[in-house]
Amino acid sequence: KPTMSQTTLPGSDIKPWTRPAPQGYKFTNANIVDVESGTIKESTTLITTEGKITYVGPEASIPVSPTNLETVDCQGKYLCPGLFDAHVHLCAVPGFSDLSKAFGNPNDVHLLRQPYTASQMLHRGFTSIRDCGGAQLALKEAIEDGVFPGPRVFIAGHALSQFGGHGDLRGPHEATECCGGTHSNNHLGRICNGVPECMAAVREEIRCGADFIKIMGSGGVASPTDKLEHLQFTAAEIQAMVECADNAGTFVTAHAYTVKAIRHCIDNGVRGIEHGNFVDLPTAKLMAEKGVYLTPTLIAYAQMASERWKNYLPIESQTKNSIVLKSGLEALRVASEAGVTMCYGSDLLGPLGSAQTHEFALRSQVLSSLEILRSATVNPAKMMGCADALGQIKMGFHADVVILNKNPLEDVTVFDKPDTHVLGVMKDGRVYKSRWDALLEDGQIPVRVQ
Repeated sequence: KPTMSQTTLPGSDIKPWTRPAPQGYKFTNANIVDVESGTIKESTTLITTEGKITYVGPEASIPVSPTNLETVDCQGKYLCPGLFDAHVHLCAVPGFSDLSKAFGNPNDVHLLRQPYTASQMLHRGFTSIRDCGGAQLALKEAIEDGVFPGPRVFIAGHALSQFGGHGDLRGPHEATECCGGTHSNNHLGRICNGVPECMAAVREEIRCGADFIKIMGSGGVASPTDKLEHLQFTAAEIQAMVECADNAGTFVTAHAYTVKAIRHCIDNGVRGIEHGNFVDLPTAKLMAEKGVYLTPTLIAYAQMASERWKNYLPIESQTKNSIVLKSGLEALRVASEAGVTMCYGSDLLGPLGSAQTHEFALRSQVLSSLEILRSATVNPAKMMGCADALGQIKMGFHADVVILNKNPLEDVTVFDKPDTHVLGVMKDGRVYKSRWDALLEDGQIPVRVQ
């Protein structure tokens, strides 16, 4: 006989994975990481109710403590806002021995592997991600519904590319053309040329649930026929795409490496730059003045240049990769000096995704732990228009919390060893991963018995 909770839960007859509201929690004796002020709020109590943070402050000042709370004595452990990786590609799944297959595999193959990749990201502490090409609305909705665990997903749909651009994965001897759409087995991009096609492509991605628009503004490492210094799309094409995105209440971000490409994009209205490895100080200052976000992705190049993955990239990509890797750290220093708002991005493809947290260690060579932590919390939340709901541990925010046994403001590389230092991961008030006996996981999918 079904239990009362199963029979009375609204919608569970149609969606059997529907869960009751999350259990409320009361974390006592916690050290709260305040990423806004860059300080630790010591001996603080945190209360979560129905997936939201409802109290942060001294134990003695709680107005009325809700009943039926699960109390967890943190014993001085650190509660940090959930992490936000602002540049991933869920469709480039593991399981293949070279990069071309990571993108160029049948739709069913990559779609069935994406839940694995999403849950792994969540278990590392990433409660939100921004997919910059490939992930589609059905995946985002499945995670939101609770069909399987994963981070909160912001999607671009397909990244938009010109013929022969960074989103065009055809080799130089493939003469087949595509009529302004997606190629078979290219889950990353949509090809569009000329203002009408570019406008149609933006509108199509918005129709299909895109939260923002991603365009390819320069050559790239993984694409076979373009050079890093290529400019991609004309000024008129970029302006048209920006206008269509703006009309839909969102923005355009652009893959761009060189100074010329970055300026080409931001001069024509783009509000975000992905990678930006060759940015110079005058350009960085211009980005800061215009409020353009920069999302570097150094770990992608470091991993692809490592001995472990030496045969993963084709030779033409290996040469380009070594160039962008060398300039990446200097670009971070320049952008920081100019006051550019930076976001955390990994951009790891296929099996390289397991190194997602290693970006912290790379950035720590030139940036402070606080600046890096802000890039992985409050900055991407602002970029995505969610500064009042994500990226901080504050009343009214989503209960996205990472529990640590060390202070990330002293050493942000603690995130590089989640099995050692990330004791628990809570998203929307549910504990999806626990490596601590005092905290039980409660994010499981319910089993319905009729």
